[in-house]
Amino acid sequence: METRVALLSIIVDNAESVEALNALLHEYRQYIIGRMGLPYRQKDMNIISVALDAPQDVTSALSGKIGKLDGVSAKTVFSKPLE
Repeated sequence: METRVALLSIIVDNAESVEALNALLHEYRQYIIGRMGLPYRQKDMNIISVALDAPQDVTSALSGKIGKLDGVSAKTVFSKPLE
């Protein structure tokens, strides 16, 4: 199956959702190239970037599941398809 590189941007406003978020990322760990998390203490939030190499539907499913968590928002940017 063809994969695409993608960057998943996540903002966590509700610390109670961090455990569920980490469980989802663990579930999809085989597709994760790397991740970086930045705590923004002045705003009481966390900013996370996750680089993935996965089929587009897998990346979209992960983003959708993350976006359904309380106090968590997610957006994804995909690389251009190979020609």
